[in-house]
Amino acid sequence: MGGDYAPREILAGAREALKALPDLFLYLVGTEKALADFPEHERVEKVPAPEWVEMDEAPSEALRKKPRSSIRVAFELARSGKAQAVVSAGNSGVTYACALFALGRIRGVSRPAIATVLPTLKNPAVLIDAGANVDCKPSHLLQFALMGALFSQEILGIRNPRVGLLSIGEEGGKGNFLVKRAHALLSESSLNFVGNVEGRHIYSGEAEVIVCDGFVGNICLKVSEGVAEALTVMLKREVRRDPLAILGFLLARRALSRFRHRVDWREYGGAPLLGVNGVVIIGHGRSDARAVRNALNTARRFVEIDLARRLSEALGARNHLPDLRAIS
Repeated sequence: MGGDYAPREILAGAREALKALPDLFLYLVGTEKALADFPEHERVEKVPAPEWVEMDEAPSEALRKKPRSSIRVAFELARSGKAQAVVSAGNSGVTYACALFALGRIRGVSRPAIATVLPTLKNPAVLIDAGANVDCKPSHLLQFALMGALFSQEILGIRNPRVGLLSIGEEGGKGNFLVKRAHALLSESSLNFVGNVEGRHIYSGEAEVIVCDGFVGNICLKVSEGVAEALTVMLKREVRRDPLAILGFLLARRALSRFRHRVDWREYGGAPLLGVNGVVIIGHGRSDARAVRNALNTARRFVEIDLARRLSEALGARNHLPDLRAIS
C-alpha cells in the first residue's frame, strides 16, 4: 500500500519478480480490495490489512492510530519468522519506526541508517545515512561510518574502504559543529578515514563510504536523481535537433543503455536499513514496477548472504560500538 503509485505498481512489480525469481515467496500485505486485483499464485500468500499509512503521516501518530496498517502487519510477519525480509516503498519514517519496534537494533547501534549504493568513476560508494535520521549527534555519524565501511567490505567486497565525511570543504575545520566534531571522532578511529569530501567528490570515487546525516544525505540523493533524469531528457532533446546526432545516437545506443543502467535508481530498487536485526529494504516513493521487482531481488540477495548476521558479527569483532553511546 506504500508509494506514490501503490497499489498498482507494487502489484505489477510483484508479478515481475515472481516470474524472474523462481525461489521467491511473497506475502502481499494490503487491503482486501487491493489484494483482489492480484491473481492467485502458489508462491504468494495474501495477508489482509484494513489500514495503511499515508506518505505524509507522522510515524508516532501512524503507529498509535493505525495498529493494523499494512506496514505494521508486514513487520509482524518478519518478527514471527514467517517472512525473512520486509520491502516497502511507503512512508520511510514509519518503516524505520516499525523496524525498530518489531526487529530491534543490532547490539551497540543506537541509530540504524539507510545505506544507498552509488556508481562512481572507480569503486561503488555507499552513501550513509540516506534519510533515516534527520537530527544526529557526532557519535551517530561515527556509527554510520563504521556500518558503511563494514557494508562496503562485507557486501561489496572492497578491502579497507576509504571513508569520507561530506562537508562544504576538504579542510578539517570546515563545516558545522556536527561535521567538525564527527571529523575529530573519525580521525581518532581505526577506520580508513580520508577526511572531508565535497559534493563534487561523491561520484569521482574519492571514497567508498560517504558519511552524512540523513537530512543532507536524502537531499544529496534526490539531487543526484534529478540531475540524472534531467541529463537524459536534455540529451534526447539535443539529438532530435540534429539528423547527424540521431545517427550518432543510434551508433552509441548500447553505450548509452549501459550508462542509463548505471545511473538509474530503479536498477537498485531500494536501500537496506543497516543496524536492525533483519533485512529491511526501503524503496523510493516513486517506485514503479521495475523498481519494486529489483527491490525484491535486493532483499532476496541480502537474505541469502545473511546480511544482518554478518553485519552484527563484524560489528562485534570491531568492538567499537558498545562505547559509542557515551560519546556526545
